[in-house]
Amino acid sequence: MVDYPNLSEKAQKDYQLVLKAREGDQKAYASLMSRYKDSIYYMVLKMVNNFDDADDLTIEAFGKAFKNIDQYSPQFAFSTWLFKIATNNSIDFLRKKRGITVSLDRTDDEGNEYQPAVPDVGLTPEETIIKNQKVDIMRSVVKTLKPRYRSLIELRYFKEYSYEEISQEMELPLGTVKAQLFRARELLLNILEKKSEKI
Repeated sequence: MVDYPNLSEKAQKDYQLVLKAREGDQKAYASLMSRYKDSIYYMVLKMVNNFDDADDLTIEAFGKAFKNIDQYSPQFAFSTWLFKIATNNSIDFLRKKRGITVSLDRTDDEGNEYQPAVPDVGLTPEETIIKNQKVDIMRSVVKTLKPRYRSLIELRYFKEYSYEEISQEMELPLGTVKAQLFRARELLLNILEKKSEKI
């Protein structure tokens, strides 16, 4: 085991889990998620002030972190890296809802301060084309899902319905809507990963 003196004992344990996760150990991914899911969720909730959005953004943050786990470097704690991803993801989300301000003073789970990177608001023409291509690919992938999952994804992400509105629209209990949306997102992620070279 390689020691990193700059990392706390907890951060060193995280790094060992990262190494296992990179080798495809699903339990390591689950352990990392279990360690930080609540703290990421509550941090995001403070930023977006909406329970449903915080749920979505928490899952997205872990999805982005795990997809890019090879980019993590033990120069700093895994929690710092994860919190930056979650913060930037939430800032992007809030920027789309114009007029909402966000505090940029952040600390990770171990109390380390960091400044999240706030990307430029405007898209270049090339970025706009790429974004539109991604949306087209996303819509074509959504069409391959089972009808119920397809409807859930379309209502939530294309029409931006709340969980309660989806529950009423589809005449399903709220818990069922959340559970099935979670499953639909997992299916989408799996399909998109296989298409990632095209996106």
